[in-house]
Amino acid sequence: MGSELQALVSINDINKRLDIFVSEKIPGKSRSAVQKYIDGGLVSVDGKCGKANYRVKMGDNISVIVPEAKELNVLKEDIELDIVYEDGDVILINKPQNMVVHPAPGHYEGTLVNALLNHCGGSLSGINGVLRPGIVHRIDKDTSGVLIAAKNDMAHNSLAKQLQEHSMSRKYYALVFGGIKEDSGVIEKPIGRDPKERKRMAVNYKNGKPAITNFNVLDRFDGYTLVELILKTGRTHQIRVHMSDYGH
Repeated sequence: MGSELQALVSINDINKRLDIFVSEKIPGKSRSAVQKYIDGGLVSVDGKCGKANYRVKMGDNISVIVPEAKELNVLKEDIELDIVYEDGDVILINKPQNMVVHPAPGHYEGTLVNALLNHCGGSLSGINGVLRPGIVHRIDKDTSGVLIAAKNDMAHNSLAKQLQEHSMSRKYYALVFGGIKEDSGVIEKPIGRDPKERKRMAVNYKNGKPAITNFNVLDRFDGYTLVELILKTGRTHQIRVHMSDYGH
């Protein structure tokens, strides 16, 4: 669960950025680590989720939930994989719904990475570190679909470049609530943290990053629409955020 730390802003702390103030109060924690706490909704100011650039005021009550330290030792697990293709450089996996891609707080076992370590042994790219070996791109726990993992750094760099240049095509299929009248369209709205609920992503014109989603209607049902989606960007929860903002 971790521990909770509380601090009251004194006269010497006035106007400091929230991330700087918190990093000074927690021994051994860097500013970047604190920013991750803030992004994860673990830092609050007078009971409300804080922002890294918030300037603290006299009397502010700052609360920080410090996650319990976790040993960075990802275990190999004998989990069956649906392998679509594999060679000496890459492996393509059809990830099932309800499987987390890589270890994270609350999910250190049963992930795709645990299964890949067992299947590939030491033959995975090390570019993304201990927790994400071989992982070039991700999809949500609740989403099924094909993922490419890199077996070496050369393959990883090549795949990352293809994703950046959009020379690799990625298509998604989603069943959404409601009837979409248009046969196709483009949603172009920036995505960032929801200013009211920091754990969620939302359309955010002030602090969001550019996001573009193309959609084509494949079929219509009573109260639902089946769509094909092609992403020009890869923001967190992009499809859910854009379709929800679009009214679906």
